[in-house]
Amino acid sequence: MSTRKTVTSDSGARMSQYDQEVERRLQALESKAHVPCGGGSSDNDRLAALEARLDLVVEALKQAAPGAATKL
Repeated sequence: MSTRKTVTSDSGARMSQYDQEVERRLQALESKAHVPCGGGSSDNDRLAALEARLDLVVEALKQAAPGAATKL
């Protein structure tokens, strides 16, 4: 019967070498999964452009049908 060689992890817990390797790989994957993409500013720009276009449409509707567009 084979025995599992145990080592002490960084936190002081006793782990097999396999478990420690799996833990290292998991931590590496998690660190890559949460890297910010930097896409926040372009989303704000797109939202502002969309709001400006919507304002133009609302104004055009108010001018075209003043009585029908009172709730806009």
